[in-house]
Amino acid sequence: MLKSLHVENLTVFPKADFKFGKNLNIIIGENGSGKSHILKAAYCAIAVSAKGAKDSASGAPTKGFLATALADKLRNVFKPDELGRLARRRQGHTTCSLKYGFTPSSLDLDFSFKTPSKKEVVIAKVPAAWAEKWPVFLPTRELLTISPGFVSLYETTHLPFEETWRDTCVLLGAPLARGPREHRIKELLLPLEEAMGGTVELDKSGRFYLKVASGSMEMHLVAEGLRKLATVARLIATGSLLDKGYLFWDEPESNLNPRIIKTVAKTILQVAASGIQVFIATHSLFLLRELHILQKREFTKLDTRCFGLHIGQDGAVSVEQGKTMDDVGSITALDEDLQQSERYIDTEMGVPLTAPKCD
Repeated sequence: MLKSLHVENLTVFPKADFKFGKNLNIIIGENGSGKSHILKAAYCAIAVSAKGAKDSASGAPTKGFLATALADKLRNVFKPDELGRLARRRQGHTTCSLKYGFTPSSLDLDFSFKTPSKKEVVIAKVPAAWAEKWPVFLPTRELLTISPGFVSLYETTHLPFEETWRDTCVLLGAPLARGPREHRIKELLLPLEEAMGGTVELDKSGRFYLKVASGSMEMHLVAEGLRKLATVARLIATGSLLDKGYLFWDEPESNLNPRIIKTVAKTILQVAASGIQVFIATHSLFLLRELHILQKREFTKLDTRCFGLHIGQDGAVSVEQGKTMDDVGSITALDEDLQQSERYIDTEMGVPLTAPKCD
């Protein structure tokens, strides 16, 4: 479990401390507030650690391997021109530092890099062990339709896509899980398959289909909202989103209608309750309210943390955190939704937009 993340001079963050919940973590902020950057910073460290034993051919982490592997992952996920571009813009050279606290503490990691840095980071704390579970990162775009052949194309050509796309496509192509976990997988898949009206299938050519009562439908012909549900369903079916692990989901509500968002909200909570530590970034009031309602009614025992990102006049972002969205301060994007609802009700009731002042 990722317990904490301290960032200093990372892109828009001069300094920020995140104390994460065991089950669900919700990062809330308007566009440009750095929501995705926090997800990616956390994902990069865990992804490098999870694959470290294989890539380094070493039973334990080393400074030499981590210095290069972390720099490569940050550049491939964030896609800056150079690694140092991720450091916050200030006069002169700036040092960006990231400190990760885990349970167990044997996974703790601390590193930094400076504005001129290109291919390596400086390791201040080396973890004593590698992470056991590979994290899952879901970008705003669904990936089932580009998955066939994408991994081989990504690895043999220069593509301007974040490496999270490649990583997730690898997981989508994994074989279905078998054995004792199948019963739990079926429980998680049932509401998703009901919402989609079918099941997800992968043919021998690597193309995905939605199998419905009348036959199989090419995934390209399925509505985008249902394709997002199908992505989650496939990752559950392969065991990537089962038991201990991590899910990072950037704006789950993107391009979805309210009915599908309700299903997504419940899926997020079910995955969190199954033992996966979930991190989402959003500015959707509808999704936040649906998560709140479901937690109050059905998922009362989940350990949840909310983080409000606030952009200052100088462009620097500060963080407020608490157990609910009421604890993270006023978020402009959410306030606009609330104010529109109030204006709509007032309009329907014939209330003037500007009420007359009382003497």
